[in-house]
Amino acid sequence: MLKKHNPQILFFILLNLFFSINSFSQKSIYAGIEIGRRAIKVSVLDVNNIKKADYKILSFWTERIPFADHIANNGELTLEDINRATLTVSDQLKKIRAEHKMPEENIFIVAAPVFASARNIDVLRNKITSLTNKDVEVLNVNEEAKTLVKGAMPPVDYANAFLLDIGAQTTKGGYIDELKDNKLEFIPLEMDFGTMTLTDAVQKTVLNPSQVNDMSTYQEKSFDFNSVLRKKVKDLFEKNPLLFKKEKIYLSGGAVWAFSTLFYNENVKEHYIALTLQDVIDYDAILKNNFGKFTSLAKTNSEAARVLSTYEQKYLISANNILLSCLEAIPNLETKKVYFVKEGQVTWLISFIADRSKKVNTNF
Repeated sequence: MLKKHNPQILFFILLNLFFSINSFSQKSIYAGIEIGRRAIKVSVLDVNNIKKADYKILSFWTERIPFADHIANNGELTLEDINRATLTVSDQLKKIRAEHKMPEENIFIVAAPVFASARNIDVLRNKITSLTNKDVEVLNVNEEAKTLVKGAMPPVDYANAFLLDIGAQTTKGGYIDELKDNKLEFIPLEMDFGTMTLTDAVQKTVLNPSQVNDMSTYQEKSFDFNSVLRKKVKDLFEKNPLLFKKEKIYLSGGAVWAFSTLFYNENVKEHYIALTLQDVIDYDAILKNNFGKFTSLAKTNSEAARVLSTYEQKYLISANNILLSCLEAIPNLETKKVYFVKEGQVTWLISFIADRSKKVNTNF
């Protein structure tokens, strides 16, 4: 026989249950504020399954500030940089706390590795901490590749994948090797060619000053330089034979962003975009022989316009030469899965979340 309950008691039970459920749901929300080389970036994520990298970006915001340029010029942050960064971080943190009401331990503030070289970095850290009651962690340049791999690859794929990030200065990344006793070992990968450095190297082979800005000359010299590039890529893979056994390849960086944006020409919502070698080859042909197609696209596509405002044609050619050389060096590529990591701006945050999850083994 069912007992009758006081309506007031039932009301308080339901009210308590509602707040308990609401409180629990907020535990899946995470936020990261990154003081980067040239911008402050704010990300808020709703993480459903960190092991499978199943998350939704609730919001992303950025403000450009040339921190790295000022550090390079002066060896330290300017007073204006410190005040502007502190105010921006504080304002964004207030907004995060008000809109999402997540646990404080789910909010992270970091500064890019370049800030480690700033003599007065502690002034910035202390000012932000006193105003927000949150610590600022300066990312370790020696841990950068590991953080990138942990955040870019779904943890479920750690044992069976590797990542390459084609940056401006270098191509870096790594993979994770499974050892005994549930321990892991991170193996870094690095090649001293990136989009900018490869372009500079090719430019130095143009000996006639009148041809420095001639695109046909650059393409000819770039083609000739590919033998040097391929040797670098070959050495990278031969020093890491375990790479050939991996079934998934994750790619990130500006080179792959440019390719996926210009070639696929669609607003792909997935975090990981599957690509093929043939697509990269077809894109390469357009890049070198019909570049006007992309300049026309940029007139109606804001993301394509952003690519072309970031990279000149010669840099796009260098970027894709690296991408092509890396893919062509992998035997039996047609049997493997290749993905572009679209949401590169949140990889550090995903890495932080994985480190703190009981469901993910980051014992390395």
